[in-house]
Amino acid sequence: MKSYNSLYEKLSSMGNLILAWRKARKGKTRSYDVIRFEENIEKNLLQLHYELKNKTYIPREMKTFVLRDPKTRVISKSDFRDRIVHHALVNVIGHVFECRFIYDSCANQKGKGTLFALKRFDIFKGKVTNNFSLCGFCLKADIRHYFQEVNHEILLKIIARKICDPDAIWLIKSILEHGLLDSHNKRGMPLGNLTSQFFANIYLNELDYFIKHELKIRCYIRYVDDFVILYPSKKKLEEWREKIDLFLINNLKLKLHPEKSKIVSIYRGIDFVGFRNFNYFRLLRKRNLRNMVRKIIEFGDNDMLFGKMLDSFKGWEAYVMWSDGYNLRKKFCYKILDIIWKRISLEKFE
Repeated sequence: MKSYNSLYEKLSSMGNLILAWRKARKGKTRSYDVIRFEENIEKNLLQLHYELKNKTYIPREMKTFVLRDPKTRVISKSDFRDRIVHHALVNVIGHVFECRFIYDSCANQKGKGTLFALKRFDIFKGKVTNNFSLCGFCLKADIRHYFQEVNHEILLKIIARKICDPDAIWLIKSILEHGLLDSHNKRGMPLGNLTSQFFANIYLNELDYFIKHELKIRCYIRYVDDFVILYPSKKKLEEWREKIDLFLINNLKLKLHPEKSKIVSIYRGIDFVGFRNFNYFRLLRKRNLRNMVRKIIEFGDNDMLFGKMLDSFKGWEAYVMWSDGYNLRKKFCYKILDIIWKRISLEKFE
């Protein structure tokens, strides 16, 4: 197995930091911490370069907030200079691991995402049902408290198989320890960081290899900590579920979520990457619909938030395009136009 050393010099170079800065600022140029950092961009990048080169770099305190959309999640946002370091790290070591990821690992990778996962799901459901002439089943699984339970010792051992540079390992440890959710047991990663998403894929790549190479399962797709396995036999899926659960417990110190890991007939529809996927059509989750209704009601009459609501709707509409919901999109467009018309009418009278 090929391993990599002498990566840290490239990682901490000014050229890599400038590239990382450009990536980190993309779509965030109006953020206060970005504006503050860029007031003296040359000095700040040189300071970051100096700290990394001399291994005096210490991540700053993260801003934590709670997001309810609809389930409660604690999001931790790193300081902008730390986000530059995260991009710098992934710029250099990303290709080392991404070339080993299986084809059907769909999250947080260039050229992949929810649409890619949906297309693969359509291909697999056609295969296991012989073009819908037979009954097929799906193991829809979720890993319990995934980001909170990632074991740092196991993760670092996995990374060390490929990265032999002690300075690069030092930086990875610094980032992991700064985001500790359980300082006693050294486990957990904060939601919201680029490195957390990247390390999450590295960690579960072990599961991917077990499923693909040990169990030799073909119709398998993983999106972060959610995964599906499609097969004609329900009994075989039950057998695989037990083996997968044992592998997770013994090798990764994780467990399948007992309530969210179920075997369901494909005919009944499979809830995956935001849609209810049936044999011949795809519907939007009701939860997703309710969220958009709430945003229209809450933001529609607020001058400060009206633009934000329109941006959300545009993104939502592009997402919904992949469902069989033309009448739904039409209904919401009329709702938006009605709100705009009311605003124009009020402005005229004023």
